[in-house]
Amino acid sequence: MSELAAPRTPQAGRDLPVALAVGLGLVVLVIASLFIRKEAFAVVALAAVGIALWELAQALTRRSIHLPLLPLLVGSVGIVVSAYTAGAEALFVAFLLTVGGAVVWRVLDGSGVPALRDATAAVFAAAYLPFLAGFAMLMLAAPDGPVRVLLFILLAVASDTGGYAVGTLLGRHPMAPSVSPKKSWEGLAGSLVLACVVGVVGVQWGLDGDPVVGVFLGLAVVSTATLGDLAESMLKRDLELKDMGELLPGHGGVLDRLDSLLLSAPAVYLILAVLEAPHP
Repeated sequence: MSELAAPRTPQAGRDLPVALAVGLGLVVLVIASLFIRKEAFAVVALAAVGIALWELAQALTRRSIHLPLLPLLVGSVGIVVSAYTAGAEALFVAFLLTVGGAVVWRVLDGSGVPALRDATAAVFAAAYLPFLAGFAMLMLAAPDGPVRVLLFILLAVASDTGGYAVGTLLGRHPMAPSVSPKKSWEGLAGSLVLACVVGVVGVQWGLDGDPVVGVFLGLAVVSTATLGDLAESMLKRDLELKDMGELLPGHGGVLDRLDSLLLSAPAVYLILAVLEAPHP
């Protein structure tokens, strides 16, 4: 769900018009689900997490790692629903139960090094996908939840779009050439400027808050979104994959669109919880 407006880098073989059309469709889906009935967004998020888990499971088989997918999918439902209905403590409890269930499931299915490796991968998958997505559900549960979640998504989109536009036009100095050769320091500057602008405008107009909070949000999301993007790039490079999937034409897989959002969700939730006074 990151880069809903534009693909991250102009990679060979990408059809830009198709990518833009798909990105626009995702934007419409997200906005409609948020403001028609916000529980619908929880369903959309849960579907995205489930598909991303499946993509990750398929990708890991390239290294003979087999995720216990069923308990992870069941646990994802529990994590998302618990976070939305019962808050942060329930999110952590549901995560621990999911990890425990997945590990026991895999150990009962076999022992030895393969079982230990698969169980470790299951812990990673549960933390990476449903647990981090749960922070978006914590934001959604607030009285002004749809606005908070929309701002969170727009910040990630601004980070990606600003980096893509400036990096394409002015990028000369690679940031991490061994991991993501097309990411540049110039693109990072573009991400910072656009994300901070979106943060200030969004906090003032959407939350009636202090513009300084918007600057903090912009800086935080650029940091976490860039880290999430590079982390997934490292994972794909290790797995010798270009994309995690092919479900979204011009974008790759669902996990390729979630990478920036996943690490950004806790940062945005915490900043808004600490710095932004809730609406009366």
